[in-house]
Parts: sequence; structure tokens; C-alpha cells
Amino acid sequence: MSISHVFLWATAAIWGFAFVAQSVGMESLGPHSFNAVRFLLATLSLLPLLLIFKIKQSQNNSKLWLGGLAAGSCLFLGFTCQQIGLQYTTAGNAGFITSMYIVFVPILGLMLGHKTERHTWVGVGLALIGLYSLTVGPNLSVNKGDAIELLGTFFWTGHVLLISYLSRYVSALPLSIVQFSVATVLAALTAFTLEPPTIEGIKMAWWPLVYAGVASSGIAFTLQTLGQKNVSPSVSALILSSEAVFAVLGGWIFMEEILSTRALVGCGFIMTGMIISQWPRKAIPTKVAVS
Repeated sequence: MSISHVFLWATAAIWGFAFVAQSVGMESLGPHSFNAVRFLLATLSLLPLLLIFKIKQSQNNSKLWLGGLAAGSCLFLGFTCQQIGLQYTTAGNAGFITSMYIVFVPILGLMLGHKTERHTWVGVGLALIGLYSLTVGPNLSVNKGDAIELLGTFFWTGHVLLISYLSRYVSALPLSIVQFSVATVLAALTAFTLEPPTIEGIKMAWWPLVYAGVASSGIAFTLQTLGQKNVSPSVSALILSSEAVFAVLGGWIFMEEILSTRALVGCGFIMTGMIISQWPRKAIPTKVAVS
């Protein structure tokens, strides 16, 4: 295993454990307040990277700002659903349901005229079976938190397709900074409207905020960028999809969450489907974090 692979595994672990930080942070902050501070810290943590990674690609300014506005809106909506959903479901469930964007992307991409390989549909089918097993209970009931997390997955899917398009015209780092800035403004407006944050609450949630805002954005972005330089996109996607597994491990280790046998079977189907659908892949981007 090369150092590049280690960087990617570390990125997946950071993203997975972020679900735990997000859950713990809401013990003293509302979901919108948590996101507002998290997005602000993410934006600030990415700015120094402009000095580390020189931007060689010429930027299409209109696409940078308009695309950043669209991507930032999807980011805000996706994280809003993720954060609210975590109030009613486990970190493990949230991680696996969120990861479904990997198999939803080819479905939406097909509607947009993108080509999708046959084995991808096998992976999509297995992942959907796993999603049913994980989220649907007796009498076809669905946990409120799981339903909200699933809604957020559609915003993550749109976000991935947007980034796939925009990456042809702008560099990843400036786009990430713009979209996190947009998400910061939207989350702050929502927080001050629905749940005015308090300084005391922010202080109490300081470490979860730093982890979710700095570690899973600035640090993970750096590790991901370094790792993907020497690893193929398909292998990168496979490694990064293990984020869901780390979310389950984090919930078990730090929050004593235990999944039922049915839920574990569902997670297994989803993971298998993700692996099949990503091996090998040609054009599914993995340049921007979703947790």
C-alpha cells in the first residue's frame, strides 16, 4: 500500500467519523447553527491551501461564481438534511444512506444523457435492496431520520453532477471555497431565523465543530488531493466510499450504537453495491467531501 492509498483511507476515516462529531455537536447547538459555524470554519481552513496548492488552471469566473452558488446551495441543503436527520437516526444509518449518492448519480446521469456501464446497474440494484433492508421497517414504515437523510442524498447527487460539470472549467479548490462560503451564508441566515445560536452553545460544541469544519474539510481535502494524484479515479472512489463503514464504526465506538441484524445486512448490500458500481469507474468525481 502506497502513501497515496494511506492518504485516501485517512480521508474516508475522517469523513466517516465526522458523523459522530455532528451528532455530538447537536447536544448544545441546533442543526442550522452547527452547520453555519462548521461551514465558516471549513471556508477559513481552505483559504491557506491556496498558498500550498498553486492554481494552474485558468478560471472561468462566471462559472466559478454561478456554479459555486448552485453547488453551495446543494451543499447547504444536503448538510441541512443530514444534520436534521441525525437527530432521529444513528450515525451509522446516516453514513450509509448518505453514501447512496454514489449509486444515484448514474440514475440521474442517465436522464442527462450520460453513459452508464452494465455492471453499474447491478451495483445500483444491490444498493437499493440494502437501502430497503436498512430503512424500511414493519408495515413499510420508515424512520423519520432515515427519510430525511434519504432526501439529502438527492441533493448530494445533484452536487456531484454539478461538480462533474464545473470541474472542466474551474479548479477544485477555488470552487470549494466559493461553495462553502455560499453554504455559510445560507446556514447563518437559517440559523438566525429559526434558532439563534449562542456563544455558550458554540463553546460547548467547540471540538465537534472543529472536527467537522476543519478536519473533514481542510485536512481531508488536502489528504484527498495528495492521494488522488497517484491513484486512479476508480480506486479512489472505492476507498472513499468506505466512509460509510467508518461512520458505523464511529457510532459503535464513541456512541455505543448497535445495528440490528437486518440493518447490518442492509449495510452489507449497500457496500457491495457501491463496490460493484465503482469498479472500475470512468467519470464519477470524488473531489468534494459530503459529510
